[in-house]
Amino acid sequence: MGLDYALVHVKFTIPLAGFLTVTAKPFLTSLDLVRIAFLVVVAVTATIPWDSYLIRTGVWTYPPDGVLGWSLFDIPVEELFFFVVQTYITSLMYILCNKPVLLAQYLDTPSTRKAWVQRAKTAGQIALVAATAFGGYLIKQNGAGTYTGLILTWACPFLLITWSMTGEILLTLPWTSTLLPILAPTFYLWVVDELSLSQGIWTIEDKTKLQSQLFGQLDLEEALFFLISNTLVAFGIAAFDKAVAVCDAFPNKFPQPSDTLPIMSLLEARVLPASQYDMKRITGIKEAVERLRKKSRSFYLASSVFPGRIRMDLTLLYSYCRLADDLIDNAESPKEALDWISKLKGHLDSVYCAPKAANAQDFVRANFPPSAHSALELLPSHIVSAEPLYALLEGFRTDVEFTAERESPIREESDLQLYAARVASTIGEMCLDIVFHHTGHKDNRPLLYTAAKEMGIALQYVNIARDVAVDAAMGRVYLPQTWLEEEGLTAADVLAQPSGPKVERMRKRLLGKAFERYRSSRGSMDLIPGEAKGPMVVAVESYMEIGRVLAEGGLRVEGKATVPAWRRIGVVWKTLVKA
Repeated sequence: MGLDYALVHVKFTIPLAGFLTVTAKPFLTSLDLVRIAFLVVVAVTATIPWDSYLIRTGVWTYPPDGVLGWSLFDIPVEELFFFVVQTYITSLMYILCNKPVLLAQYLDTPSTRKAWVQRAKTAGQIALVAATAFGGYLIKQNGAGTYTGLILTWACPFLLITWSMTGEILLTLPWTSTLLPILAPTFYLWVVDELSLSQGIWTIEDKTKLQSQLFGQLDLEEALFFLISNTLVAFGIAAFDKAVAVCDAFPNKFPQPSDTLPIMSLLEARVLPASQYDMKRITGIKEAVERLRKKSRSFYLASSVFPGRIRMDLTLLYSYCRLADDLIDNAESPKEALDWISKLKGHLDSVYCAPKAANAQDFVRANFPPSAHSALELLPSHIVSAEPLYALLEGFRTDVEFTAERESPIREESDLQLYAARVASTIGEMCLDIVFHHTGHKDNRPLLYTAAKEMGIALQYVNIARDVAVDAAMGRVYLPQTWLEEEGLTAADVLAQPSGPKVERMRKRLLGKAFERYRSSRGSMDLIPGEAKGPMVVAVESYMEIGRVLAEGGLRVEGKATVPAWRRIGVVWKTLVKA
């Protein structure tokens, strides 16, 4: 009886698992916990027979004075714990690395799949079949390749199944979502294994290994084992996640969202033929995610911690609002901008006022460019109220009123408040519409809608304070005329020079009002229901952090205050810890 193997866990695996737990805990949902538990059970169940065989046949051994002496099927308890902790570590790494990714955008059908993806998937299947056969050959030879053969014949069939299920997604995901969560824990465990082998905590029978080392005393077979076992974990979670993505992407087929853990729906989603995917919707989701990623880094980061279907509908709502804003901002003349507003209103009329028929789609196709179709057609109009959308268009109309021939539409502070309410409070109201729809909660609705309106104004004030120079380049000054007059300035002065001490005083004045409204409504956000509360607070805090950077005289890029990536991530983590 000894503590050598147990100390490996105390020194290496448990500290890493603990660090990842503390780091990941604020981001984890109940669905994530189910993912991890599912993978741990599968990994332990699949590994015990194989590991027991290796020990019984003497492929590897443990010195009696290096282990505690407790075992199951001849497997030391420390080894059993290794199965659990390795799976746990790699699962957490995979989940953390994939939080920014909305997986539904990577779904495809055989007819829409890129040719190289299909070829690579087929090549992978052939390689895994060949590796399984080669493993069998090595085992039959009963020589130096035996351990390698046992690894291949144990792991490759499982890899083949999961690769066949999700290979097309694994090939198109960013490398940070696939290779990183495999390679990072693999390299760490290589180092741990090399140290353990050098100390004789466990040994591999010489006649069953190739006598080649990757580095130090780390045998190639051990390096292969950790690489392939971590790949098994990652592929297993990817297969699980694909079912989640299908379930959340197609509410018409699967009414219950994945975060409610509808077991039968997830199983049905897992076996739903890809040919039945609604690729029009998937393409729209992909375009919405890209629009969000390019236009709002703060909300893009915040959106990653929302439950699946809420995140999807919020992304589609943002895509609509961003598209509408861009159509108007990019118009070549005020007349063209007003025409877009009229068309957007016509679209809302066709969605909310006209009889439910194909006329809404017909209106979109007849009046908008193809690049706008998906954002308009996928607006979650069955969830969000009509009134905020119409009010949003009135806010856009104010934007168009900034012309050289007319006085600024933002004359008094009350005008600024009305404008902010139209373009930002409305967004807060619609976000709550989506949260209440998916959570089913009805408590505290009036209070929360009031808080959303106040918070929307606060966030828009921060936006205006940030973008003084950017707006000036577009011929707009959102600072109230009465404020300008108090400073002895005109709108023309700010357009010509959107900086300086007087502008900074007004910027700080606006930020002060923003934080005043933020403080008055922030407490009510703790009443937001369920797992939506933390993400909603994250969305607000991520944007208010821009205001804090401005107040500190922070960094500027092209006239905009920027929040460093490390600081944005820190805001998300701290906010979720407190939520």
